[in-house]
Amino acid sequence: MKIELPEQKKQVFEMRFPVRWGDMDAMGHVNNTVYFRYMETARIDWMASAGIDPDPQGQGPVIVNAFCNFYQQLAYPDEVLLKLFVSDPGRATFESWATMERLSAPGVICAAGGGTVIWVDFPQQKAADLPDWIRKLVMA
Repeated sequence: MKIELPEQKKQVFEMRFPVRWGDMDAMGHVNNTVYFRYMETARIDWMASAGIDPDPQGQGPVIVNAFCNFYQQLAYPDEVLLKLFVSDPGRATFESWATMERLSAPGVICAAGGGTVIWVDFPQQKAADLPDWIRKLVMA
């Protein structure tokens, strides 16, 4: 199943990084699991820069699903530009989206994915209302 990124989204972060030799699999391209690590790293770096700091004794974000569409292979020694977007704040959730392209081929999307972020009360182990300041931060 292919999930399309929405047109209405807000770019909140971008990062550039080299593909590491160890990111590749026996087929000579970046292993599909690594794309999820790339998106996780961008999401965590963005959250840290935005002041979203999970508190294990309080509240914070959790990913409840994730997906990735693969269009072109990445391989060592590629350099990647990952753009992170957000949209659709709900009562306790918002959507995160990412695109990945080679720096050597600007605008050509090699992979695109995302995940639903839910705000959780960790001690109670249940969803909590998204704080207003985060809701404003993710509104497209």
